[in-house]
Amino acid sequence: MTTPFYVSPQQAMADRAEYARKGIARGRSVVVLQYADGIVFVAENPSRALHKVSEIYDRIAFAAVGKYNEFENLRIGGVRYADLRGYTYDREDVTARGLANVYAQTLGTIFSSAAEKPYEVELIVAEVGEGPEDDQIYRLPHDGSIVDEHGSVAVGGNADQISTYLDQRHRDGMTLAEALKLAVDSLSRDNNGGERSLTAEQLEVAVLDRNRPQKRKFKRVLGGQLSRLLESGEGAADSEASSDGDGAEESTSESED
Repeated sequence: MTTPFYVSPQQAMADRAEYARKGIARGRSVVVLQYADGIVFVAENPSRALHKVSEIYDRIAFAAVGKYNEFENLRIGGVRYADLRGYTYDREDVTARGLANVYAQTLGTIFSSAAEKPYEVELIVAEVGEGPEDDQIYRLPHDGSIVDEHGSVAVGGNADQISTYLDQRHRDGMTLAEALKLAVDSLSRDNNGGERSLTAEQLEVAVLDRNRPQKRKFKRVLGGQLSRLLESGEGAADSEASSDGDGAEESTSESED
């Protein structure tokens, strides 16, 4: 008769955390930055169908790295939570902090459950406020903890190196063009300190624009506007960006008011 193999709870949790971190690190990075008029999301993502950045509710957006099927399930659950809460109570009751708490409970439960593997995802939930001081950005690692971020944050890939680069160069009051250039520069740096070129076709860019007259503050930066911002580094008219239609089948809140 063989002796049962014993693994301490601490070692088991450490192994699960290492498994999740390795899966997340294999994905391409996502960068989120505050700028003067809102929050910009920049992801290295050549796919035009599988989004890493999406709208959740009027002033709230979601970004993720890791296994697509896992964070897509979380995105859909977040849209349904926000829609139900906004319908039951009031649209103002739907907040990034509340959504982050829901995601934290879900990720924490999965991470601590021995019956299933941990999710290989890292999330960012952001909400644009009336002013820069009211913006909220929350990072949620694989274990369900919540980190309140300010200014800039990076997840996935070589996130530590990118975060250091952003912390040294990000400043309050940047224009959209300046923030976008900084984000692309940070994503262009490889693990060996070299640089590579990223084109508009390799990027997924979206903003939460506090000055947008509609209730929905989320929009994607696409095509000509994105190319001009990357080429010139000067601001372009935000009105040329396209509205996002993601998740319309899950949420009545994602129809224009």
